[in-house]
Amino acid sequence: MSGTSSPGAVKKLLENMQGDLRGLSLECRKKFPPVKEAAESGIIKVKTIAARNSDILTALKENSSEVVQPFLMGCGTKEPKITQLCLAAIQRLMSHEVVSEAAAGNIINMLWQLMENSLEELKLLQTVLVLLTTNTVVHDEALSKAIVLCFRLHFTKDNITNNTAAATVRQVVTVVFERVVAEDERYKDTIDQPVAVQGNSNRRSVSTLKPCAKDAYMLFQDLCQLVNADAPYWLVGMTEMTRTFGLELLESVLNDFPQVFLQHQEFSFLLKERVCPLVIKLFSPNIKFRQGSSTSSSPAPVEKPYFPICMRLLRVVSVLIKQFYSLLVTECEIFLSLLVKFLDADKPQWLRAVAVESIHRLCVQPQLLRSFCQSYDMKQHSTKVFRDIVNALGSFIQSLFLVPSTGNTSAAPNPTGSNASGNTGSAQTSPGVVGMRGGTTVLPAFEYRGTWIPILNVTVQGSAKATYLEMLDKVEPPTIPEGYAMSVAFHCLLDLVRGITTMIEGELGEAETVNQTTAETTSLLTQSSEQQDLQSVSDQSEKELVSRAVWEEMVNACWCGLLAALSLLLDASTDEAATENILKAELTMAALCGRLGLVTSRDAFITAICKGSLPPHYALTVLNSTTAALSSKSYSIQGQNVQMISPSSESHQQVVAVGQPLALQPQGTVMLTSKNIQCMRTLLNLAHCHGAVLGTSWQLVLATLQHLVWILGLKPGVGGALKPGRAVEGPSTVLTTAVMTDLPVISNILSRLFESSQYLDDVSLHHLINALCSLSLEAMDMAYGNNKEPSLFAVAKLLETGLVNMHRIEILWRPLTGHLMEVCQHPNSRMREWGAEALTSLIKAGLTFSHDPPLSQNQRLQLLLLNPLKELSNISHPDIGIKQLECVLQILQSQGDSLGPGWPLVLGVMGAIRSDQGESLIRTAFQCLQLVVTDFLPTMPCTCLQIVVEVAGNFGLHNQELNISLTSIGLLWNISDYFFQRGEIIEKELNKEEAVLQKQAEEKGVMLNRPFHPASPFDCLWLCLYAKLGELCVDPRPAVRKSAGQTLFSTIGAHGTLLQHSTWHTVIWKVLFHLLDRVRESSTTADKEKIESGGGNILIHHSRDTAEKQWAETWVLTLAGVARIFNTRRYLLQPLGDFSQAWDVLLDHIQSAALSKNNEVSLAALKSFQEILQIVSPVRDSEKPDTPPAINVSVPVVVGTTTATSLGRSFMRTDSIGERIGRYSGSEPPVITDEIEDLNLWWAAWNSWYRIGSESTKPPVTCDKLTFIPSQPFLTALIQIFPALYQHIKTGFSMDDLQKLGVILHGAVSVPISSDASPFILPSYTEAVLTSLQEAVLTALDVLQKAICVGSESMQIMYPAIFDQLLAFVEFSCKPPQYGQLETKHIANAKYNQIQLFAPAEWVALNYVPFAERSVEVVVDLYQKTACHKAVVTEKVLQNIIKTLRIPLSLKYSCPSESTWKLAVSSLLKVLSIGLPVARQHASSGKFDSMWPELANTFEDFLFTKSTPPYNLSVQEFQKNESIDVEVVQLISTEILPYANFIPKEFVGQIMTMLNKGSIHSQSSSFTEAEIDIRMREEFSKVCFETLLQFSFSNKVTTPQEGYISRMALSVLLKRSQDVLHRYIEDERLSGKCPLPRQQVTEIIFVLKAVSTLIDSLKKTQPENVDANTWAQVIALYPTLAECITCSSSEVRSALKEALVPFKDFMHPPASKVQNGAS
Repeated sequence: MSGTSSPGAVKKLLENMQGDLRGLSLECRKKFPPVKEAAESGIIKVKTIAARNSDILTALKENSSEVVQPFLMGCGTKEPKITQLCLAAIQRLMSHEVVSEAAAGNIINMLWQLMENSLEELKLLQTVLVLLTTNTVVHDEALSKAIVLCFRLHFTKDNITNNTAAATVRQVVTVVFERVVAEDERYKDTIDQPVAVQGNSNRRSVSTLKPCAKDAYMLFQDLCQLVNADAPYWLVGMTEMTRTFGLELLESVLNDFPQVFLQHQEFSFLLKERVCPLVIKLFSPNIKFRQGSSTSSSPAPVEKPYFPICMRLLRVVSVLIKQFYSLLVTECEIFLSLLVKFLDADKPQWLRAVAVESIHRLCVQPQLLRSFCQSYDMKQHSTKVFRDIVNALGSFIQSLFLVPSTGNTSAAPNPTGSNASGNTGSAQTSPGVVGMRGGTTVLPAFEYRGTWIPILNVTVQGSAKATYLEMLDKVEPPTIPEGYAMSVAFHCLLDLVRGITTMIEGELGEAETVNQTTAETTSLLTQSSEQQDLQSVSDQSEKELVSRAVWEEMVNACWCGLLAALSLLLDASTDEAATENILKAELTMAALCGRLGLVTSRDAFITAICKGSLPPHYALTVLNSTTAALSSKSYSIQGQNVQMISPSSESHQQVVAVGQPLALQPQGTVMLTSKNIQCMRTLLNLAHCHGAVLGTSWQLVLATLQHLVWILGLKPGVGGALKPGRAVEGPSTVLTTAVMTDLPVISNILSRLFESSQYLDDVSLHHLINALCSLSLEAMDMAYGNNKEPSLFAVAKLLETGLVNMHRIEILWRPLTGHLMEVCQHPNSRMREWGAEALTSLIKAGLTFSHDPPLSQNQRLQLLLLNPLKELSNISHPDIGIKQLECVLQILQSQGDSLGPGWPLVLGVMGAIRSDQGESLIRTAFQCLQLVVTDFLPTMPCTCLQIVVEVAGNFGLHNQELNISLTSIGLLWNISDYFFQRGEIIEKELNKEEAVLQKQAEEKGVMLNRPFHPASPFDCLWLCLYAKLGELCVDPRPAVRKSAGQTLFSTIGAHGTLLQHSTWHTVIWKVLFHLLDRVRESSTTADKEKIESGGGNILIHHSRDTAEKQWAETWVLTLAGVARIFNTRRYLLQPLGDFSQAWDVLLDHIQSAALSKNNEVSLAALKSFQEILQIVSPVRDSEKPDTPPAINVSVPVVVGTTTATSLGRSFMRTDSIGERIGRYSGSEPPVITDEIEDLNLWWAAWNSWYRIGSESTKPPVTCDKLTFIPSQPFLTALIQIFPALYQHIKTGFSMDDLQKLGVILHGAVSVPISSDASPFILPSYTEAVLTSLQEAVLTALDVLQKAICVGSESMQIMYPAIFDQLLAFVEFSCKPPQYGQLETKHIANAKYNQIQLFAPAEWVALNYVPFAERSVEVVVDLYQKTACHKAVVTEKVLQNIIKTLRIPLSLKYSCPSESTWKLAVSSLLKVLSIGLPVARQHASSGKFDSMWPELANTFEDFLFTKSTPPYNLSVQEFQKNESIDVEVVQLISTEILPYANFIPKEFVGQIMTMLNKGSIHSQSSSFTEAEIDIRMREEFSKVCFETLLQFSFSNKVTTPQEGYISRMALSVLLKRSQDVLHRYIEDERLSGKCPLPRQQVTEIIFVLKAVSTLIDSLKKTQPENVDANTWAQVIALYPTLAECITCSSSEVRSALKEALVPFKDFMHPPASKVQNGAS
């Protein structure tokens, strides 16, 4: 306006008007004068107005009728030139808005006439347009007339006019509605809502509307009438009209002015009542029409759909739906259902194309779709419109792939179903398509089961640019290019997905931020307790609930259809970009479903992507189960089924990789295409960006990735990242270069995917971990029972996830490690290896990670991290153990200093290694332990030291590797040193800890429970160490036992002084005695089987070749060790209350060892016995300090710190007495034990000694090869102990004890030795030497005897017993003792050279001769000292001596040794020389009565021995022996016979008889004739004879009885001689020429010699002593002798000569009265 009202413009207007009027008058000057005049008056009128009025324009408008009049008249001329000029002028006026309503009416009427005359049609249109657009003066009837005018011009013969008119109509219609908008704008402040007159269809009922609105209403109503082919109400004068044009106009109005319809109820009414029914009516041909159905099947012919109308209807519908959805809910439901129907396969292609385009228009309006969902899908009993749209698109796409057959399909009401199965084979594809497929597919396209559909670039993403809906000029349906519909449908889907997801995610985002803020405000509100605003908060959440319901419904409604369509397209797509879009759609849907928590749909989309990633028909159970669940639902859309089409097998994709399927029995290979890889990347992308919403679908995603990774041959590397690696088996993996370059990227994305798990919330993280765990479980199941390469994907990724989530490791540690522990137990080694790798890496990472708070302050976390390491110990696989220990080693090397409370776990791992776990494992574990002992003892809590001891000890017990066991014992020694050096520190710390524990225990009301409890904690540590070593001392391996034993006793020796005094009690009882018990038990039960070799080529010495012998060594060591401790620490032990019990136990052990059937042990036991017997009593008088208590002040107040430390245990190394006493920080000084207790100990020792002795020397009951016989050194040692022992017990040593001793000594000496040992123990036979045992026995007796000697009277009664003992030994010379039933060879008769040295261990009795002989000497010595002793006299010792000596004497030559009888004789002579005087002294007491006959018998046996001298006895020897006999006879003559009156008569008689016998019968039958003279023992006979005679005829005969005995003896002798001679003569006579037996000859010679000797003796005797009768007997022999002269033997004759010669003395002249020869 401003432009036309400026003064300049007005001026110009006036000028132009005047110019126009002038021009007009000029033109009409000739032909039309009235016009000319009007023009001229017009000029004047204009000038007048201009001159008079200041507001020229208003004035002009008021007078416009007159001003316009000339121009109207001009138009009436119908002259083209004038008409044009006039119209131009009118237009100018109109454009300056100086036309009044009336003028305008006139103008329109004039234009109408021109129109009817078909003049200046275009100009007319132009003028109408200007008239209507410049202002609103034209309305109501005039307006309608103007509009009709334009319509009429639209239907002329001239195309240009028609088109211009059409454009003008459109513009005019627009103008009409714009006026309404402007009018509403003007009146918007004064809103007075008119009452709606509803339900009245009277066209005049528009009185409530304002003018412009009314016009618009009338116009719109008539447009509807016209389209419906009815007469218009308002547009009077319409002659013709087309539906297409009407529809276009309706569409443009609806599209451009929705607010008019929405604000005015009248208009809304028109929409509902007119437009919608109209549209529905017009649609009917399209709905009924079925393509290809025969006309005959329906009675009435079906009207064919008409493309232009149909297309325009769809446009109208699009607008209605878009703009008036809220008004026309029900109607829209119908429209949408129709749209869906138009997609049916039996509709014409063009119809389907435009329908798809229409749907596309809806798809790009997510808010609209949302409204559909709310209005239909979410209402009960309503069509699920939104779902149907999506499903229709899906089935539409499917139907495009299923090309119908040419046959009549009316019989198949469900073509989709039948074609899906039946017609794929005969699918008709045009030759062009085939050609295209023959080469490489260049065009982007979809291809499925032989149907090839190109993808056209139809529209820009997100906008619905339609092609066919815009073809307003086409009358015939266009041909749709192949692929067009598919491409639009495809875009529909994509836009639908994009729209929905963007919308919902946007709203979700808002809701979340609002939620956060509300949550914050809520928390603030509740804090400040102001309640009023909570209302808004709850409204908010209610609103969100509503929105959420809508979102969920939208997704639920569309996901099935979308998924079906997208999966199919994905399968069919051959174009990378298309594939990418499809995948993106699936991904966004999956993510959206995830965010909304719609699990089923989320999983379905993910499954689709997963399936796309894997080769076709790939057997993956996770996916199959999901699809099965899906395909069982068939989505029905109005009788049609949307099927889940399974992927087609034929793929026209480029194969980029070939690999093994991950299956139990992989059959051949599988191929991956580039599309698979693309899907895989999408999957990775999904997991990476939307991990938080995947929840349980992680399972699907990961399972698929696992299979892909497997097929591509990616193998896990350090930290769990997957690297391209070769597959282990099978035809291996073939990768193209294309995929090779992708692999690092893929593996990188994979790693990033798991790295991004650190941003997931805890719940999502748990889902991820759970999924990985169950994947891993599947992989484990698969790997059972075979050792093929397993899939390690899950394990590797668990590791990766754990590593990146280290900052919150606590929340996932248990499930993570729990699962990895299971993996570690898997039979497949590769699987296990990775499980262990993952677990140990996590533990190491967890320990090195800088947690907040740090681990040092978070013990719980540290223990949590270390716990799985410990639990690995329960797994028996060695490779796990190795991994576990390597981990421990690395932890020690990196974290050793900071393990703190984790030490028990770490040590537990080393300690859990079992012997059966293999050498390398034990070695590694041991390395760890060595590291701990060498480097970390100071850094660990002292409470763990005990565990270190335990663990080191356990390594000692491992029997795999001897060196380790031995080294571990060394470690225990090092540990003990460490305890010693840091004693004070350790003790303090332990005491502190103990106090804490004690307190806790008291609070709980339980006892404090720890080993060796009463002892102090530090002592307990020592005790544990000792106990461990003790266990090792009974290890099955000798070397370990030996080493442990030495170490145990060394440690107790070196560091024992550190223990508190009371603790020694435990050491003795719980450690040492316990150990002794176990060693004793093991030794006694040890195996006696021979061990061939000690493993490898080590030869075993025969002294150790059985387990028993090896155990013997241990027993020896242990016993010796304990004995040494008793010896050196007795001053500590004796003050303990139960020392005597301990002593008894020790003695018991010594006793059982001594009695063990092993020489080595028994001997060692005695050595230990000797050792403890050398113990002095604890403090000798010389050593006693002056004031013992002074050192041991027990007044803490007085003692300063200095004293305290000086008495601390760490300094107590030395053992000086002062310190010993100071050592007891107890309250009283050590008690110095009194002698009485000491005596008890000694007597206990004596009893033990006695038991050992009596047991060991007791002969065996049975004797077989296995009989055990104690060795000589043992017996020797045993006996040697006695003298020392005796010194202590002599005061109470009784006769009983002596007897016991005797038994043992006797037994010991009787024990034989084995022939293998005899050469070493026995002297050679010729040397008369005693064995050391025999020496010891005699020494023992000697000690006793000396003690008795100086002892009291009461002791001296023991003499006889000692004699008895000695005499028993003497008997051994002739009859060696029997040892039980054992057969022994006697050395004497086995004359040494005959003994087979290596005969199977026969037993050889000792050579007892030297022993017996020494005993004889001792007896003689002792007797010489004690002969007069009362006890000796009373107990008939002399008689016993004689009795004993009688044995060798009677044996004489039969004695084992010749020296024996000679010694016996000389001893007898010595003893008698002392004893006989004593015997005579006591003659009257009768104490010796029984001795005499014994003595007589002894003489008899010796002098007339039954044994014959050996053959080889030399003459000199014989003479020597004879001289001994002579000595005896001389003793008789000097010591006995002279004292005959003190001697019993019988005895004297016996002696006489004996002498008598000796004088004759002393011949020996074993001599050769040559020796006979000598061998006749003539000297002896002579002495006998002489003695006999001497005493027969001695003048000292005191009693007549004696003389009588002598004489009688003589006569006996003579008589005997006579008999012998007689018998000889007889025999000689009878024998004739035969010589007589040698014996008889010898005898006769002897008799003859005796006769001559007798006569000699008689002559020497004083005559008065010889009885006359005797002489008579002698002479009476003569005739007999004479008779012998004739004998043949020269020897007899010479003897006879000697016998006859003495008879000359009887030859003197006969005296008177003597009767010669009369006998």
